[in-house]
Amino acid sequence: MPRKSPLVIGHRGAPGYRPEHSRSSYELALAMGVDAVEPDIVATQDGVLVVRHENEISGTTDVAEHPEFADRRTTKRVDGQALTGWFTEDFTWAELTTLRSRERLPEVRLTSASFDGSQAILRLSDVLDIVRAGSIEHGREIGVVLEIKHATYFASIGLDLAPLIERDLREAGWADGELPLIIECFESTVLGHLRARGIAASYVYLIEASGRPYDLLVAQGKQALSYKATITPRGLDGLVGKVDGISVNKRMLLAKGNTIVDDAHARGLKVFTWTARPENAFLAAEFRGAGGRSEYGDYEAEWAAIARTGIDGVFVDHPDLGVGFFRN
Repeated sequence: MPRKSPLVIGHRGAPGYRPEHSRSSYELALAMGVDAVEPDIVATQDGVLVVRHENEISGTTDVAEHPEFADRRTTKRVDGQALTGWFTEDFTWAELTTLRSRERLPEVRLTSASFDGSQAILRLSDVLDIVRAGSIEHGREIGVVLEIKHATYFASIGLDLAPLIERDLREAGWADGELPLIIECFESTVLGHLRARGIAASYVYLIEASGRPYDLLVAQGKQALSYKATITPRGLDGLVGKVDGISVNKRMLLAKGNTIVDDAHARGLKVFTWTARPENAFLAAEFRGAGGRSEYGDYEAEWAAIARTGIDGVFVDHPDLGVGFFRN
């Protein structure tokens, strides 16, 4: 019996072609036929949820070129890691509207970098509006896969993300199950908080290839269950009834002999993976081709290996390639 095609999710829009999380990135992903798009959310000083890959924004905006914000540059520890730069929580939304988006990987994605400086930062509410309008324009239901970033860190500085997320989803009419919504995070605690608030969504636990989730590390120290232990049969048993699925680093699915998808499916859990990208810079070594980091390797062979595992969803940076390959 043929397997069902996985959901094809535009990872931060279509960042293979446009700066990630920009309006044109999302609109292009919708036009290219994705089933859903994935905004990452962080918070401003005044509690506005903005769409950025990280709360440190020097790599994805022109903030360093704004002399009025030079004194905001600082060093912080986020999820235990020291970072130096400019952070969304040190700005109001009004201040962030003066910034413009930039390509995060200009050495790999030259075409996308040509759009630098042309687009403003978006709020979560903006992306929800874009997707709703895009669903109407393209005549199909398109979902949102909302990724929560650094929930424990934000809570520690007085910005509890759960009520802010609930506020935006309810105001946009996206919290009652009428529109397709998946909420994901590398920290399971905030997923539980949102479920308790009655947000109708599928809840997906993001799993890294190594390390421990920061929320559990803060609460339990070295006794915290590692990500690797979470995807063992015993670890998956502990997720049943708490989340609807997991989303794993693709390296874990490419490891020989892994049974992650089958083990999860046996427990009623869906499995997503990230991120399918065609460039040599991101392919596993055996699939890289001739040329530099920005050249396409044998991505179809890597993606075929991923598809054979029977995944339920895949995050892609190039939605046209992802839709063309993964959709039966």
